Amino acid sequence: MRKLLFCLLILTSAAVNAQLAKYDVNNDLKVNSADVVEIYNYIITGESEDPDPSDATYTVNDVSFKMIVVEGGTFQMGQSADKNDVTPVHSVTLSSYSIGETEVTQALWTAVMGSNPSNWKGDNLPVEKVSWNDCQTFITKLNQLTGKTFRLPTEAEWEFAAKGGTKSQGYTYSGSNTIGNVAWYYSNSSSKTHPVATKQANELGIYDMSGNVYEWCQDLYGSYNSSAQTNPTGPTSGSTRVNRGGSWYDDAGNCHTANRYRITPASTLSFLGFRLAF
Repeated sequence: MRKLLFCLLILTSAAVNAQLAKYDVNNDLKVNSADVVEIYNYIITGESEDPDPSDATYTVNDVSFKMIVVEGGTFQMGQSADKNDVTPVHSVTLSSYSIGETEVTQALWTAVMGSNPSNWKGDNLPVEKVSWNDCQTFITKLNQLTGKTFRLPTEAEWEFAAKGGTKSQGYTYSGSNTIGNVAWYYSNSSSKTHPVATKQANELGIYDMSGNVYEWCQDLYGSYNSSAQTNPTGPTSGSTRVNRGGSWYDDAGNCHTANRYRITPASTLSFLGFRLAF
């Protein structure tokens, strides 16, 4: 049956090419063998080799989480400020990727790991008191459960998403120039974390990239330089890992989209969590 289907597709493509030839003045409207193979595979498996990227929801042990597609583009990373670690501003070009709609919740962490290390407990609160090393263990187990390749975002991916990607409006904080609209921080947090996605989302529909908890990135910490970069992954050596976004503990200045923080990868703090990427 499959051989018959493949033969029919070959014959159909020949007929289509004969009709296209009547109108194809540039000789570039042809169905080739690769097209036939892709159509055949799609009919048999229901999967395209080059699917259109779209947001997707995943479920692990009855806990669901959503990943947001960030269309690739070029942006100015860093900020012109008196803080040396966010300068110089430099051009970064990124390929498309996906990032978590929210910080990883305690419900998802528990569904994967079977325990909850957080200081404040609640299914929809962001998990905290997890080290960079703990995050790697979690991601390994999550990938085994899902068959996917989740990871931490690079620092550049994190900042591009926080700034709104190709839809950026140039806000100081992730989604607004008014921090209270988008962030739980020192002045409104009552000194604790809050459920994810209870503040306004940014331009891409991503929540809490300013405030609530700092978020681990994959990169080792290093100084910026002025050179343009494509898909940077940070320095190859160092003793600390990057955290981004500010937290319930921080003032507004630490919650802007370019702010950087660093800490040793074994550290666990009640204002430090993470979100996923792939």
